[in-house]
Amino acid sequence: MASFLDRASANSRVQLAATAVVSGAVVAGAILGYQRLRQEERVQNLKSSIPSLSEDSEALRKLNSFGGASKEEKEDLRNQILARRAQAGDYDDELILEQLARNRVFLRPEGLEKLRDAFVVVVGCGGVGSHCTAALARSGVSRIRLIDFDQVTLSSLNRHAVATLADVGIPKVQCLQRRLLAITPWVHFDLRQEKFWDQAADRLLAPWRETGRKPDFVVDAIDNIDTKVALLKYCHDHELPVISAMGAGCKSDPTRIVVGDIGTSTEDGLSRATRRRLKLLGVTKGIPTVYSTEKTGEGKAELLPLPEDEFQKGQVGDLGVLPDFRVRILPVLGTMPAVFGYTVANHIILAITGYPHDYLPAKGREKLYEGLLASVQGGEEKILRHQTNGDPSITVGLKTPITTGDIAFLAEEIYKGRSVVTGITTRLILTRWRKPTSPILVKIGEGADEQKSSSLRLTDLVLMTKEEGIRHDKEILRGGKQPEDVYDADIVAKVEAALKEIAKYEKYR
Repeated sequence: MASFLDRASANSRVQLAATAVVSGAVVAGAILGYQRLRQEERVQNLKSSIPSLSEDSEALRKLNSFGGASKEEKEDLRNQILARRAQAGDYDDELILEQLARNRVFLRPEGLEKLRDAFVVVVGCGGVGSHCTAALARSGVSRIRLIDFDQVTLSSLNRHAVATLADVGIPKVQCLQRRLLAITPWVHFDLRQEKFWDQAADRLLAPWRETGRKPDFVVDAIDNIDTKVALLKYCHDHELPVISAMGAGCKSDPTRIVVGDIGTSTEDGLSRATRRRLKLLGVTKGIPTVYSTEKTGEGKAELLPLPEDEFQKGQVGDLGVLPDFRVRILPVLGTMPAVFGYTVANHIILAITGYPHDYLPAKGREKLYEGLLASVQGGEEKILRHQTNGDPSITVGLKTPITTGDIAFLAEEIYKGRSVVTGITTRLILTRWRKPTSPILVKIGEGADEQKSSSLRLTDLVLMTKEEGIRHDKEILRGGKQPEDVYDADIVAKVEAALKEIAKYEKYR
């Protein structure tokens, strides 16, 4: 062994190689050490450049947009000063990239760059909106406009993302800016403390003033039906990307929260009312929605009734903070608005950066709609064969002018997932209510170019069980009776009322 070392030490090549290895290690260590020291120096320079607040100067007091500095607000003031510098460009970009490092690795540099250039408008800064805003700011969105007329209250602290007791009484938009500037001082906030309404939409959803950039996304986190519909209708008509959060109140199962189209959201009063209003305005699909498929049930929270003594005081509407806003208490489990908000923010991040996303449909609903659509197809083929004396070839290639969106509307909106005859919710089909008085076959073209379809309209269809459908088909559709001969007056009246409601929607198809 000793002789080997002696020979190696005498070999100049070995000595040079060993020297190179040692030198490389020393240089690498020096570089890493220098980079670490430079990083610490940058952080220290940034911190030391913020003016001391040991003196309560009037100049620093004016910098505070939260109502004047005091000894208890020194940290707020320091955050405000840092934010002014950061938004003016006096902030090391490497520090921002380090703070966003995990997102950068996940979304890739080009994806994060898109997010940092984005402009998002959040309408509604309560439980859902605040968590969504916090996630967007932490993820890299650099321009955020906040719209909300309301103030932070004690009761909102159970679900708000960043509000503290010190924030009670201040506007929600101001609270979000105040707290998030301490986390992401480079984010530009545009605060609009006002209620969204259709006549102010052009101004509230206008491009970012300094850059002229239109909103990359609009967040609907409103819990009032009138303003919610107005916002979604405006975004739809002006082709502004928007995502709508439906009701988090009375919900408790986070595994039931899904992202789906506005046309298929279910099991929620707010989404049901929103869908119906939008459909009457001609908007039937194309708006991504975050909603819960959780069903109400015994022992679960419900909208609390207004105490009787409040009715004795006069008009209940006078109790609202604004006209048309709800006055009853909506039970909210504090965790659920956060799940809704983060789901909304997640969708926006993926959409803006182009990250692949393919959401699973709400469990069971797509299968239900497909089954109902198949029942419509089968029913039309039966009627057509009956009208043509049993010719089996006549139904080959027959199409029905009904979509799964139409099926969802009929099943969920109109008939509430229940048989119109007995209210049963299982083994359901859609079938014609009355026997056609004329041939249902519509032909276009000839030979190989021939198209065959049914003259079926939505106002022809009712929901019932398979067993009820068999009797209905035998006695009415292929028999000689009218519905009035088979069903009692209450059922007939209920069906006719439903068909009138369907007719309002069908005008916009």
